[in-house]
Amino acid sequence: MNTPTLYETDFNSWIHQHILLLKEARFSEIDTTHLIEELEDMAKKNKSELVNRFVILIAHLLKWQYQPTMQSNSWSRTIDEQRDQINDALIENPSLKPYVIEAIEKSYNRAIKLAHKETKLPVSIFPTQCPYTQSELLDEDFYPI
Repeated sequence: MNTPTLYETDFNSWIHQHILLLKEARFSEIDTTHLIEELEDMAKKNKSELVNRFVILIAHLLKWQYQPTMQSNSWSRTIDEQRDQINDALIENPSLKPYVIEAIEKSYNRAIKLAHKETKLPVSIFPTQCPYTQSELLDEDFYPI
């Protein structure tokens, strides 16, 4: 029977231990297998968060456009917040910029589902492809008519 490792029993402690090991250049003691896994997961999370932000942004833009009588300050604040968060992520992680188009494409079907769920409008009312360009999505002054 294998004894559980620190990685398995106390992840936070494992992180702090590895920070210390790296600072002290004690590379031979580093759990490289798990460190690589965690770094790969971090990269995936950054992309996933970008997609999630676009889901909310696009869903609210669809709601704004297709249910104009229901437009509210809450919707515009959500749109503004998602744009701010996306822009912050792209500033902090410039290597995500080439992934933006893919993130928009990945998010669109989920955005339609969210807009449908929140508006009760038929899914068929929404375009099959995202009707907003990358520059429109990131433009703080863009609100569809």
